[in-house]
Amino acid sequence: MYVCVCSAVTEKQIHKAIDDGIGTLRELRQTLGVTAECGRCARCARDCLRSRAEPAPDARPALQPARATPAYSPALEAT
Repeated sequence: MYVCVCSAVTEKQIHKAIDDGIGTLRELRQTLGVTAECGRCARCARDCLRSRAEPAPDARPALQPARATPAYSPALEAT
């Protein structure tokens, strides 16, 4: 899908640039020309950056198991 029609930049090109180390909208503008003309693609380009910055669902750290709490015994209080 084209993200920037003015500079003929596709989503695939943006994702490759991000994989190559581009991390900001300013860097995308400098390397690919995104948002350099009319700027209508800025939101979509920023969304591409954010989607690549988020870890994949299986790359997220596993949840730690809940700690076991000591068993409560009412019988011990009676003594």
